[in-house]
Amino acid sequence: MNLADNILAGGQLTKAQAYDIYTNNDIDTMELVNEAYKLRHHYYGKKVKLNMILNAKSGICPEDCGYCGQSRDMKHKERYALVSQEEIEKGAAAADENNIGTYCIVMSGRGPSNKEVDHISRTVENIKHNHPQLKICACLGLANEQQAAQLKAAGVDRYNHNLNTSERYHGEVVSTHTYEQRVNTVEVMKQNNISPCSGVICGMGETDEDRIDMAFALKEIDADSIPINFLHPIKGTKFGTMDELTPMICLRILAMFRLINPTKEIRIAGGREVNLRSLQSTALLVANSIFVGDYLITGGQPNKLDYDMIQDMGFEIDYGFNELAQQK
Repeated sequence: MNLADNILAGGQLTKAQAYDIYTNNDIDTMELVNEAYKLRHHYYGKKVKLNMILNAKSGICPEDCGYCGQSRDMKHKERYALVSQEEIEKGAAAADENNIGTYCIVMSGRGPSNKEVDHISRTVENIKHNHPQLKICACLGLANEQQAAQLKAAGVDRYNHNLNTSERYHGEVVSTHTYEQRVNTVEVMKQNNISPCSGVICGMGETDEDRIDMAFALKEIDADSIPINFLHPIKGTKFGTMDELTPMICLRILAMFRLINPTKEIRIAGGREVNLRSLQSTALLVANSIFVGDYLITGGQPNKLDYDMIQDMGFEIDYGFNELAQQK
């Protein structure tokens, strides 16, 4: 196969070509991983970017997302309003101490109130003063132009708002907001010069075609960072009994996202421990970014295992953003 060489020479996969490659059982998954690795190595060498999440507001949400243990349909045991400025700053200090490049402040809910944006903005200003090298990613839900401008002025570097699934399948995942609203939030952040982070959740019953559509949708919106979540089923949610993924399927998904979005930060996100299992280290041949520590309401593996995995693979920690994105 010469997929990577063709892409590095300026070629691009069409949606039809990508679908044919992804669904062709005669193409071994490890062949795709090898092609993806050529691109990953070309753009990122041996670097692995580390990210850490703070669940700053939990279980208070009017949305009905079928994968989420914090949705309105769930009785979430950890239910609390936006945590104090001190608590958020404490998390930033911990991220800095653990050599983590990006600190992600995440809130449950449809979107932030202006009061909550004020609170986050004041906190980010302090974090940037005390830890100027730490990159801040906010994940606050649907947001408007005024809020985006305020977050940018405070020092927010990146905003995460996942598309989660394909436009076709969106209605099967959530009914309380539209796919277009998610896309619009990403566009508002881009217009305010905040680096867009947007990704997906695989394993919710979507088709192969949906997965390819997702990768191309993220290419179209030009997301700088693409977190790929693999469903970690939560009992009681709509998708709580699903178990569609295997480690090899996960690797194949990651490889296709890299081949379609060769220059972008591809991040292995939620569900990697339970879905990739013993192949987590192999996934680093494709992805150049991971979350370290726990997720929002599900646990991750101990930090030391992640650091050991990176070292064992001969990789090293990357403290910056995608340089190609920074040069835009």
